[in-house]
Amino acid sequence: MRKQLAILGSTGSIGTQTLDVVAEHPDLFEVYTLTANNNVELLIEQAKRFKPDSVVIANEAHYPRLQEALKELPIKVYAGDEAIAQIVEAAPIDIVVTAMVGYAGLKPTIRAIEAHKTIALANKETLVVAGDLIKQLALDNRAPIIPVDSEHSAIFQCLVGEWDNPIDKIILTASGGPFRELSAEEMKHVTKNDALKHPKWNMGHKITIDSATLMNKGFEMIEAKWLFDVAPKDIEIAVHPQSIVHSMVQFKDGTVKAQLGVQDMRMPIRYALSYPARLESPNSKLTLEQYAQLTFERPDMERFPLLRYAFDAVAEGGNMPCIMNAANEIAVAAFLNDAIDYPSIARIVAETMAHVEFIASPGYEEYVHTNQLARDYAARLIQ
Repeated sequence: MRKQLAILGSTGSIGTQTLDVVAEHPDLFEVYTLTANNNVELLIEQAKRFKPDSVVIANEAHYPRLQEALKELPIKVYAGDEAIAQIVEAAPIDIVVTAMVGYAGLKPTIRAIEAHKTIALANKETLVVAGDLIKQLALDNRAPIIPVDSEHSAIFQCLVGEWDNPIDKIILTASGGPFRELSAEEMKHVTKNDALKHPKWNMGHKITIDSATLMNKGFEMIEAKWLFDVAPKDIEIAVHPQSIVHSMVQFKDGTVKAQLGVQDMRMPIRYALSYPARLESPNSKLTLEQYAQLTFERPDMERFPLLRYAFDAVAEGGNMPCIMNAANEIAVAAFLNDAIDYPSIARIVAETMAHVEFIASPGYEEYVHTNQLARDYAARLIQ
């Protein structure tokens, strides 16, 4: 029987590549529902091709266009954030691929976990914002969370068969982004177009900016803490410009296991959907002769302060990572809209973390409230 998939954020980078995997293996996977935020035209195209049971567009202004385009097909059409949160509970769904960007992924992920679905997690902000809540919910509901991010998939693959062996440390690799070799003075003058030129990966604009600032690596550190129950002090960041070693695990006996591969997100997507099996890939595979040298270096947290703020936030705990994430989302959006310069991203995040009320043991409603407070504060700083 084919696994039924709900793909949240089907028009984004991870969503479209997940559909590539579905198209490669139509005997194994079927699309039950697709959701998007604004890209209604691509959602229509996907719906006509994959013929899901239902589609949801978050921006309700696009609902008439979506409904009109699909009226001849037996596809249910919904709109709004609440519809996305409800659709993941549908009984036929086996796996929910959470490929939405940012805080918006939290609520539907919670609802999917409560409905006992397997989560193929590509929305790292869910664990950054509310990792303690998500981890407990997953345990209580026996809902497996399988990582899709290439780094966390690499760690997960290194740990398969090693569950009883104690971890000494996790080594998260980072490409270093487009500004790895720039001085602090040079980075004061970089532009949006400079920041969007990632040297290795083709991703959406938000995650590309987060990769340029290394905030993305901070998010991944927090995500790794919750996914693999490892203290942040035991998570090391290694800048690896070739982006061939996707991450490593060092065990107590000194052994280091690494997962290597080409820069192709369809590899971790396949593994998340088919675990514990490995599926045949039609894409190019790694040939080591191409890489005469694999190098590793420590990140400079003075030039990339957002990475340091992520370690500070997770050390403080409570709602501080939620505050950090909300401020970062607002600041990155402003940078992409040419409303602030590049150094202001870090400034806005730092000031918001310093001023929004800290809550040591937040529940879901307090996370929602914190998110809004932090967004409002960061927006005022921009204005």
